[in-house]
Parts: sequence; structure tokens; C-alpha cells
Amino acid sequence: MKYQDIPTDKLLKIKTLGELKSTGYEPISIKSELRKNLIQNLQQKKNVFEGIWGYEDTVIPDIERAILAKHNINFLGLRGQAKTRIARMMTELLDEYIPVVEGSDLNDDPMKPLSRYAKDQIHEHGDSTPISWMHRSERYTEKLATPDVTIADLIGDVDPIKAASLKLPYSDERVIHYGLIPRSHRAIFVINELPDLQARIQVALFNILQEGDIQIRGFKLRLPLDVQFVFTANPEDYTNRGSIVTPLKDRIDSQIITHYPKSIEIGKKITEQEANLETTQKESVVVFDLMKTLIEQIAFEARDSEYVDANSGVSARLTISAYENLFSAAERRRLVNGEKQTHIRIADLVGVLPAITGKVELVYEGEQEGPGIVAQNLVGKAIRKQFIEYFPDPEQIRKNKEGKNPYKSITDWFEKGNMVDVLHDYTSKDYEKELLQIPGLQDLVVDQHGKQSKEFQLFLMEFALHGLAEYSMLSKHKLEKGMQFKDLLSSMFSMPGAGDEENNEDLY
Repeated sequence: MKYQDIPTDKLLKIKTLGELKSTGYEPISIKSELRKNLIQNLQQKKNVFEGIWGYEDTVIPDIERAILAKHNINFLGLRGQAKTRIARMMTELLDEYIPVVEGSDLNDDPMKPLSRYAKDQIHEHGDSTPISWMHRSERYTEKLATPDVTIADLIGDVDPIKAASLKLPYSDERVIHYGLIPRSHRAIFVINELPDLQARIQVALFNILQEGDIQIRGFKLRLPLDVQFVFTANPEDYTNRGSIVTPLKDRIDSQIITHYPKSIEIGKKITEQEANLETTQKESVVVFDLMKTLIEQIAFEARDSEYVDANSGVSARLTISAYENLFSAAERRRLVNGEKQTHIRIADLVGVLPAITGKVELVYEGEQEGPGIVAQNLVGKAIRKQFIEYFPDPEQIRKNKEGKNPYKSITDWFEKGNMVDVLHDYTSKDYEKELLQIPGLQDLVVDQHGKQSKEFQLFLMEFALHGLAEYSMLSKHKLEKGMQFKDLLSSMFSMPGAGDEENNEDLY
């Protein structure tokens, strides 16, 4: 039986070098190993990068080409683009187990020893040299590049304590304490935010990338390391915090550019997959697809906003956190009202605002506006964008003055001085009662979406009020406990009441 065909349970019973030799085992480099297993996956139509949405035709083919070419890789992209996650998933392309000389710090291959320790063990014990098996999950090392990272951390240094305890001279290589990279021999080594690494530290990587060896404190030591390097970098870092030195960039074989989701649908898949929701939340809170769309639309609006720093990017974590907060807002209302189940409302977007303010970097003008107002503007623009997907475009109705205006009975009622408060903690009955009192609002929803459930129709009624406010057909004011809708013209001549904020056309 060939080594490759030996079942895992029998493989793990092999405990000595002699037993390993009898299987016909031959050493293979990690890059060749990745390439071999990727070829098998491609032939079997198996996707290693499950759960990475939106990269099927862009980033993933680039990664596969780089692995087939046995390249070191640099992922270049803004924050929240799954760069580190992809690097971690590359371990799935490694063999499940590999043999190592037992007790070796450098994961030595028994058939191709690298360290002094492994060579001494094999010289002393021969075919009786004990071996152990290393799982692919252990063959991954990750280091965040920070200004305090030293060459000793990455490469290694002389250990005076080891020298003293073993009574060895400093000329003996056994006094070396190896750093993270040598200890990642036959493994994947990732450096996140590479530009943050000091230039002199980056220089220390030259030989490892080009020649595969290291130098420590002047030792005449050549360790032909076998490492798959993966780096991540943010384009902003090249100008704001640091840069990748040119010779190092030249030694990184493939630079792969990542990107944000290109469609709302892809964004929704990512958000639902990554959101950390309790089972009780999923069972007690019913969310409509339109609300999922609004959450993603907020991120799209933020990436195009003049107030948000485009160089910094808008992470996918924004929509994930917003989605989690959305459920929490609805869950809190359910608990306060003692209800067993509740449906998501537009009012629950109040819980989304903290997720936005903490996830976007503002440009100067944005800072003047204030992060809270910018977050409210983004929510308002998302509602405005999606409103015309569900209801007639108010702009077109304004232009066609002689045509039918489906919003007339609603706006006429508000023009008579009527107003509506939609509070965050309304019970289901109070919520329904408040919306049904507006003439024409239910008729509008039934006319456009009559086949939908009662709960979704109520959601659309509230959505319509917000949409009309965004198109300046109504006025909305933020209250301490909710939102107030009234006639636009009358609100211009009235002072804000207690607990109100001044009206803002884009204020959520």
C-alpha cells in the first residue's frame, strides 16, 4: 500500500522513522503540498473557501492561480474584506497529518531533518527515532505587525539562559532560540498589516523569501526553511502609517486585490452568515427581507458618502453589527411588552446607529456634522433608495402634476394639523392602531402589496411614512422614545417640542 493510500487511523500508529520509511513516504514542500491538494479539489469541484461570498469570480481564482504557481501571497484591500479569514482557510489545503521528529522545535521532517536537534536524534537512534504526527490546524502561525515587533520575535536570537543552563558556548547553535518564522517550518505563516512592520524588520525577510534561509547573530547557519508566506495590507497604510519596502514587494510573488460585496444580495449572505444571534432571538423576532436589504444599503451609502473617508473603507463588520443590534432592539421591545414574538419595525433602526458610528471614519466635513448625524443621514438615504423599489417615485409624481397621486390622502391628513408618534416600545396593538389611523396609508400598501402578510403590510406602512419624509412630502422629528411625523410646511413654522430635535430633512 502506498503512503498516500494509508488510512488516517493506521497512519497515526506509525511511531518510528523505520516504520515511516517502510510506507514509501517522501518529503514534499508545503507549496507543492498546497498545489497537489488544490488540484484534487478543483478536479472534484470542491470549494475550499466555503462561506466566502462575492469572490467566486475575482479573488478566489487569483488565489488558486497563485497556489498553483507556488507563490507567496499578499492580500491588498480595505478593512473587513476577509483577508485574514481566507488565509486561515488555506490550511484546508494541507494534508491532514504530517510526520515530524518528536520534540523538534522546527517541525522537522524525519526524512529531511533541518535542526541540530533532529539531526542528532536521527544520528543517535537511526530507524528507531521517535516521530509524532502534526495536524494541519497546528500548521498555521499568525502575527500582527506592530511597531514593537523585533527581529528576535520573527527570526530568533541567542538565548543566554539556555547557554548557561546547558553550559554551552555562544558559538554553539543549540543556544539559539528560534523565532516565529523558523518555528513555522512546513507551515503557513501570516503577517497581518505588513506596512506597519518597521522597514529594518522587513529587510530581515529578504533572504527568507528569496533564498529560504535565515541568519541569526552572525552564526554561519543556513536553514532552508519551507514556509508558505501570506501577507495582508491595507492600501491606506502605504501613505498614512508606513509602506512595504520596494525590495520586499518585489519578493512577494502574487499580490491579490480584495474588494467589498458588489451587490446587496451578496452582502446579505455575508451578514446573515456572520451575525452572532441567539436561537431565542431568531425564534422570537421575525425579520423581513426588506429590512435585511436596508441594512446592506446603509453600508453601500456609507461607501459613497462624502462624509465617510473612502480610503479607510466601510467594513463588512458594520452590517454584521447593525444586524445584531437590529435583533436586540426588537428583542428588547418584546421583553418590555411581555410578548412572545415580535416583528422587525423601521423604528428598530434606532439600534443600528451605534453600529454605524463606531465603524466609519469621517472626513473633516463629517466630523463637523457629527458622527450621530452622519449615521442618521446614511439610514435616511438607505430608506430613500429602497422606497422607490416598493412604492411610486415621489419625484415622478411631482413632475406629472396632472397624474394620479397615491400619496394625496395621506399628505392631506397631515396638512390638517394631524401628527403621528411611532414609539420604539409600542406594543403590537398600539403600533397597529397608530398606523391605521392615517387615511390612505393602508390603502396605499394594499394597492401595491395586497398579497403580503398583515405584519409585513404594517411594516410597509411605517416604511412609507419614512420614505415620504425622505422625499420631503412629510416631516419627521426624532423624539426621545421614537419618531414623530407631521406636515412638512407646518413644521417649518413650529418650534420643536419637549424632547424633540430640530427637523432635518435627512434625519432618521
